[in-house]
Amino acid sequence: MKVTYLGHSVLLIEEGNIKAIVDPFIKGNDLCTISIDDLTDITHIYVTHGHDDHIGDTVEIAKKNKALVIANHEIAAYLDKFDLRIHAMHIGGRTKFDFGSVKMTNALHGSGISENGNMLYGGNPCGFVIEINGKKVYHAGDTGLTYDMKLLEDENIDLAFLPIGGNFTMDIEDAVKATDFIKAKTVVPMHYDTFELIKADPQLFKNKVKSSKVVVLKVNESMNV
Repeated sequence: MKVTYLGHSVLLIEEGNIKAIVDPFIKGNDLCTISIDDLTDITHIYVTHGHDDHIGDTVEIAKKNKALVIANHEIAAYLDKFDLRIHAMHIGGRTKFDFGSVKMTNALHGSGISENGNMLYGGNPCGFVIEINGKKVYHAGDTGLTYDMKLLEDENIDLAFLPIGGNFTMDIEDAVKATDFIKAKTVVPMHYDTFELIKADPQLFKNKVKSSKVVVLKVNESMNV
């Protein structure tokens, strides 16, 4: 499985016929150096919550690629008006797909959807444990530290992406604690440096973590799981 970091919280996951993107914040993401036109053959889109920098360009990418969008029930209901292919889930649910399985995990955050100056209810924010061919990738979404993360140790996660930027999510100190809880084989920091409020030093995070291997991915850099 090949995983590429596209800046902020955007991941591209490729394995066989699967080409999935998580939280496709492309336009407006100054860290992202690709365009929506570069995203071809996308099969799945995962949306952790309704904020603009996560639901992002879901509608345009889904329409262009006829991709299946996986999100919570409320976001799925909102996206239904755009005539997309949608699979709704909720916290704690695990569902089998032809490529493996997806589990929707708890996240401590908000999920409001901005539309025409209004804030619409976006249900519970979430993370995802995505299993493809026996390998598990955990995307925490936007979240504060929660002891629920200790339960993820039982998932035997191969690769975890955790926010470190603070202010809206965990900061470095809390992300280190989360890493200790989860005990993933490898951890990658995300959700930092996109805006001034979430400036953080990923090398400091790496130096503080003792329980897992930490890889700091540059934007557009890939790794194999």
